[in-house]
Amino acid sequence: MVFNTGAALLDAIVLSIVSAEPEGTYGYRITQEMRKVLEVSESTLYPVLRRLQKDSCLTVYDREYAGRNRRYYQVTEQGMAQLNMYRGEWQSYSAKISSILFSGRNGE
Repeated sequence: MVFNTGAALLDAIVLSIVSAEPEGTYGYRITQEMRKVLEVSESTLYPVLRRLQKDSCLTVYDREYAGRNRRYYQVTEQGMAQLNMYRGEWQSYSAKISSILFSGRNGE
């Protein structure tokens, strides 16, 4: 992708993916979902998860899977409030950008 992806957009995408699962989801699955829309590595994702946890937007718990513990992330109430703010901002921002990019001016 030629456009830069800032921290706020990464936060919004992660919160949206995690919020889709009521019991939360784990890092590898989050990475796979993100890769449907962005090229992102696990080394990019985990600092985002830690930041969201530090900001009280995510809680973390471990669950056994195939004899090992798997770390799950779950959205908090504060995280949902942040996600809803991001969603509103995105709608406004993307509408404004789209109105310029697709205005039909053809290079004017």
